[in-house]
Amino acid sequence: MTILTDLPLLADENVHPKVIEWLSQQGRQIQSVRDNGWVGASDEFLLGVSAQSGKVILTHDADFGRLAIARGMPFTGIIYLRPGHIKPEFVIEMLETLFSEATAVEPPFVIVVQRTGDFVRIRYRTFVGP
Repeated sequence: MTILTDLPLLADENVHPKVIEWLSQQGRQIQSVRDNGWVGASDEFLLGVSAQSGKVILTHDADFGRLAIARGMPFTGIIYLRPGHIKPEFVIEMLETLFSEATAVEPPFVIVVQRTGDFVRIRYRTFVGP
């Protein structure tokens, strides 16, 4: 088992730059799709990057989980933030809740962080290969 906060992140292009900056300031290892010139890259490509690099995809896009599960594509982890939000503070508060739990994870995994008002619900699922 690995502690979630120890894993490096790959921020999808839909993650606000201020969220990425905040994560970096918190000492998190984070790389963004934008900084790598991968804007517009397919979700399949980014799942491949996750699998090869050990990075966890941070996204507002449900397609990553669908692809990884339905097609059985290899990946390290996906953190799916619902809903996507234009205000970075909203997302930062969601991530603060998630990371405050120091969750132990077993790759590959999907974590869904859903916020309704002030309530944040976290669901975790690990996957076993074929």
